[in-house]
Amino acid sequence: MKLLTYLHSGKENAGVLSKDGTSVFPFCSFGLPYNDMNSFIRDSGMSRLNELSQALESKTDGGVPFSEIKLLAPIPQPAQDVICLGVNFLAHAQESARYKKEVFEQDRAAAVYFSKRVDRAVATGDEIDGHFDIVDSLDYEAELAVVIGRDARDVSEQDVFSYILGYTVMNDVSARNLQTRHKQWYFGKSLDGFAPMGPWIVTEEEFDRPPVLSVQSRVNGEVRQNSTTGLFITSIESAVSELSQGMTLKAGTIISMGTPAGVGMGFDPPKFLKPGDVVECEVEKIGTLRNTIQ
Repeated sequence: MKLLTYLHSGKENAGVLSKDGTSVFPFCSFGLPYNDMNSFIRDSGMSRLNELSQALESKTDGGVPFSEIKLLAPIPQPAQDVICLGVNFLAHAQESARYKKEVFEQDRAAAVYFSKRVDRAVATGDEIDGHFDIVDSLDYEAELAVVIGRDARDVSEQDVFSYILGYTVMNDVSARNLQTRHKQWYFGKSLDGFAPMGPWIVTEEEFDRPPVLSVQSRVNGEVRQNSTTGLFITSIESAVSELSQGMTLKAGTIISMGTPAGVGMGFDPPKFLKPGDVVECEVEKIGTLRNTIQ
């Protein structure tokens, strides 16, 4: 089941994509009083998924033609910073160390977590502001993002998937010069427009546990990243369980699971983004996030 946020007749709304992908049913057409994804997840979320899925099977009225809507990011304004995993693929960890001229830590024991501030998530089809007045090394990172569906605290690895609403695609856009200059990642990852997300959330029951999915990025049609979530260093189960120890992951929390090798800084010379470039980030069984650099 695909949950999405969209614009129709000048009004922002949230709902479910029909099985055949030709129409969108707002949550209100199922008798649910929500017109935004944050409210749906916070107040209802996982407890209504089975009901929604069953109702969708026979749903024929109350829909809006997909051709008449504009897709927005599934959660346009996350309630909290996005939690990100750094260097969660071995090959990306190696290319990152080369670029920064650091010693590669072969036996890193613990996950690297950082946060990404999101003013408003960028939808597929929209432009990414490159902030080229302060950025000279704009980069892309295709990632699988996990959306938590109910408050999670002290969750065991065995129970993690019962807390996951679903998955979406994220491009962890990064300003490498800011990231390197400040010796941490928050500023260089958090400029306005640096969180493209979408095209929708695909609910967790559509996937194996854990999901092993191809992750790919393309720039102007050239494949740059091509890997699989089966190569995560820190698994979804481990990350969610560990983060929930002593810290409550509120419903609606987004955890972006890290990017594979092939980012711009990994090439010699680097292949950073420039105005007019078209970046596509694709995760198997979810979809493609396509944006143009402004």
